Amino acid sequence: MTEGSETPQRDQALSAAQDETSAHRQSSGRAAEEARTEAPETTDEAQEPKAPPQGLTMPPWRACGYFATAVVLALAQGFGQSVISANAQQLQGSFATTQAETAWLTAAYMAPNVSLTLALIKIRGQFGIRRFAEISIIGFVLAALLNFSAEGVGPNLAVRFLSGVAAAPMTSLAFLYMLEPLPPHRKMNVGLSAALTFIFMGSPVTRLISPHLLDIGLWHALTSMEVTLAAIGLGLIYLLPLKTPPTPMKIEAGDVISFLFIAVSFGCLAVAAVTGPIYWWTEHAWLGLLLAGGIAAFAVAACIELNRAEPLLDIRWLASPAILHFTAAILLFRLVLSEQTSGAAGLFRSLGLLNEEMQGLWLVVMAATLLGGAICAVLLKPGREFQFHTVALALLIAGSLMDARSTAQTVPSDMYLSQAMVGLASALFLPPALLSGLMSALAKGPNYILTFVIVFLTTQKLGGMFGGAIFSSFVRVRQQLHVQRLSESLSVTDPLVAERLATTSNALSAQLGDPALASAQAASQLAGEVQTQASVMAYNDAFLTVAAASAGALTLLLGHAALKAWQVRASTAAPEEAEIETEERAPVAETPRAQAA
Repeated sequence: MTEGSETPQRDQALSAAQDETSAHRQSSGRAAEEARTEAPETTDEAQEPKAPPQGLTMPPWRACGYFATAVVLALAQGFGQSVISANAQQLQGSFATTQAETAWLTAAYMAPNVSLTLALIKIRGQFGIRRFAEISIIGFVLAALLNFSAEGVGPNLAVRFLSGVAAAPMTSLAFLYMLEPLPPHRKMNVGLSAALTFIFMGSPVTRLISPHLLDIGLWHALTSMEVTLAAIGLGLIYLLPLKTPPTPMKIEAGDVISFLFIAVSFGCLAVAAVTGPIYWWTEHAWLGLLLAGGIAAFAVAACIELNRAEPLLDIRWLASPAILHFTAAILLFRLVLSEQTSGAAGLFRSLGLLNEEMQGLWLVVMAATLLGGAICAVLLKPGREFQFHTVALALLIAGSLMDARSTAQTVPSDMYLSQAMVGLASALFLPPALLSGLMSALAKGPNYILTFVIVFLTTQKLGGMFGGAIFSSFVRVRQQLHVQRLSESLSVTDPLVAERLATTSNALSAQLGDPALASAQAASQLAGEVQTQASVMAYNDAFLTVAAASAGALTLLLGHAALKAWQVRASTAAPEEAEIETEERAPVAETPRAQAA
């Protein structure tokens, strides 16, 4: 029982005890005073139930259930989102598809997922959180079960689309369940940090457990894991319901029209971001049409919202300098964070390594992410965003520079330290950014929270996809350039090249028995080594670019902080100077009066 909650009852009990003992005040002593003080405490303890600990709003065992529900939902959503991209090479055989066709499964999942957050927040506000959670998890389980019945590319595309629709509420539900047992002063540091940490861990966990599941039953084993997580979440949500606060939001006809245009816009952009680096941006006209259609649809939605009295999205506030600065910072950080999701994983994939050979690396990344979440939970407070962001960018710079020294002989253990630094940076950057944005939204009013949440989640999903697309496209361009340069430097007339080809050809002749075939095989092996070396050099260029971008962001951050500090000093120095001038003028004005006296 906290001291604040006991004080009113204790005061009332003390006054009652004093009235009953007023006839015996002369004989009251120290013992009577002690007895009179202890009596109310005993009465309170007997009549009132024991309060939960100071850091929770419910008993610890029930709070652990809510935390476990948040973890399950976050990992279930992350697993479903990453399962195709993390196992694309292995699943091509299960689906009988090419690399490009397999990418469409990811595109089908992300196309509805990126925009449904906008609609679901308002649906949740009108119909209540509890009903929203119970219906959403049933849809998630049914969509996961449909994976067992899909055979072929077409049915799997439809099922992945439905899975993306059903998984859209899981992220917000993970946030709500993580925040539910915490008091208000813990929601903004412990709650936000813990929720974001487990959401970040979806991709590393998927890459860590996928090899074991593929050994059991290929795609159906992966699907069984998704169904298992969804079923566990179903039971926990019905066992531990969320509280339903007042529901002031109301869906209007204009909201539906605006959302349709926004859904088309985000869907087109998501599909373009996933398929663009594979089909290549300039080789297919439909990629340009997707990008143009996405931009045009969002422009139409913005025009509609600007002319509504109660818009779904406050475009004017979104276009304010503070929100534009926040959005740019989040997008830039999502771009540089692709150094881990697309950089390290892509480098080892180009070297012929699979997920089972990188399990130690993903364990290190998970440990670093958990450490970053714990640091944020303990130290994060409003006003400390600058320190967290400075440390995160410094870690990104150091980790990227370390990765830029990779060679064709680099193994995952060589990147344990650098990738731990990048994972720690990711966990240290986004919780302070989310806290800062929520504070600015709350300062404007409760209605702006919806708009801010939409901006944050949209920048996370679309920013993450376009960050990976830009990174992959940069690597492909640099790889082609390095292949051209290396091929030009390798001439058949070069004695070293001729000796290498002859040595390899002689070694293969003993196995193949055909000198001409052995020579062709030797040339093919040399070309493969050129491709591998060019790929490593391209990834090193990308790592250096990420380090340069992080250094530029850190410079801007420090410059912005220095400018704010100078403005604060100038604003505080001006009144002091005015007071000094006033004090200096006062004696001068009094001097003639003194002389006259």
